Amino acid sequence: MLQGMILLWLTAMVPESKPPTCDLLTQRCRSPTAAQMSLLISSFVLISIGAGGVRPCSLAFGADQLDRRDNPKNDRVLESFFGWYYASAAISVLIALTGIVYIQDHLGYRVGFGVSAILMLLSVLVFFIASPLYLKLNPSKSLLTGFLQVMVVTYKNRNLTFPIPDSTGSYHHRRDSNIVAPTHKLRFLNKACIIKNPGQDIASDGSASNPWSLCAVEQVEELKALIKVLPLWSTGIIMSINLSQNSFPVLQASSMDRHLTTKFQIPAGSYGMFNIISLALWVILYDRAILPMASKLKGKPVRFSVKLRMGIGLFLTCLAMAVSAVVENARRRKAIQEGFLNNPHAVLNMSALWLVPQFCLNGLAEAFTAIGQTEFFYSELPKSMSSIAAALFGLGLAVANLLASVVVSIIDDITSRGGKEGWVSSNINKGRIDSYYWVLTILSVINLLYYFVCAWAYGPCGDQPTKVTRARNGLRKEELANLGTKEMKGKA
Repeated sequence: MLQGMILLWLTAMVPESKPPTCDLLTQRCRSPTAAQMSLLISSFVLISIGAGGVRPCSLAFGADQLDRRDNPKNDRVLESFFGWYYASAAISVLIALTGIVYIQDHLGYRVGFGVSAILMLLSVLVFFIASPLYLKLNPSKSLLTGFLQVMVVTYKNRNLTFPIPDSTGSYHHRRDSNIVAPTHKLRFLNKACIIKNPGQDIASDGSASNPWSLCAVEQVEELKALIKVLPLWSTGIIMSINLSQNSFPVLQASSMDRHLTTKFQIPAGSYGMFNIISLALWVILYDRAILPMASKLKGKPVRFSVKLRMGIGLFLTCLAMAVSAVVENARRRKAIQEGFLNNPHAVLNMSALWLVPQFCLNGLAEAFTAIGQTEFFYSELPKSMSSIAAALFGLGLAVANLLASVVVSIIDDITSRGGKEGWVSSNINKGRIDSYYWVLTILSVINLLYYFVCAWAYGPCGDQPTKVTRARNGLRKEELANLGTKEMKGKA
């Protein structure tokens, strides 16, 4: 990211890195050369690659510093960490949208990009200076390769019969692992770790002779864990589609009275800060006021489960879209009453503060669902998959941004047939953005019902595979209580 920011700063500092200014007399502008475009695109690519590495890994890395699964208060510690992580990220975005933009507007892009590059340099220096203090987990082999191996071996062994239940030595597991048998969920994948011929399948060091013919139980369970969370992960996509509706609120705010005083008005593009402010305020209140007060009243530690928080967030996004539709309907009727049907640039006698509730509801929805999902993924997936757990919500945002453009295109194509004015029109007063919002509301309600089904099908959180512990009489296999199986004893 630092290299990308430096390149971006150079595009503003070096005159040869950008096309000359436009000729005001002829109104002609020269296009950038291939080298100039390459420099600009390279800066974006480097920033994107850096962000893709920093964002999921920094979250997982920070959680690794605090995660102590033998600590009875571990869930509360992680919940607080994820909340404050998102709150700090929201505050940083707020600073970028206000302070950095203000610097760029008043002092130019040279100073604005320079300040961003300096801040990035400071963050890199702080990271490396504090690096010796961090807990660092040793890297393991590629998880994606392991997933592919499980799928390939499962297909190869599709005709194998399952061994006798609870039989020892039937499944291959790593020598230093406490997992000796796979769980019964997604049972067809268990065939990937069945030992067919111990003499040929197992090497002298206890590993598989050919990892493309025999997988370890741990690999199978990692893939199962990922598959299990995917339905619940998919429920957050609709909420992310709702959050990505950035252009329409800007058009709405531009046509409304944005003055707070006679001399000061909020820029149309800055109303999204209410989303960020509500998210940050909720995290602070939830962690420092609501939970301590509830715990004091109950006389014991109180915390809301991740499933409950995700459900509340999905409900709030339904409410946010419904409020958006109602406000837009009122704005459009006001525009028609004032005779501005054909003038989308006219400013109505209606305060833009009517848009604030929908932004606040979206901020609260993100606070509940985004933080809840991230904590859920991190807690439910194995420790070796912590980076994947942190990246899943970001992946959902990326998918949602692509789907949002698809939804807009489909609705515009359907509603503009026959030469009619489409709902998503360049003239916001002629279009029916309120109807578009109602479509998103209906999709959000359907998604909420889908979430209930997925949450019920997933079962209780915290499922773990069969574990082995040492006892005086040898090895004792025990299923955790939430798996509902009996303890079995045997000798090593």
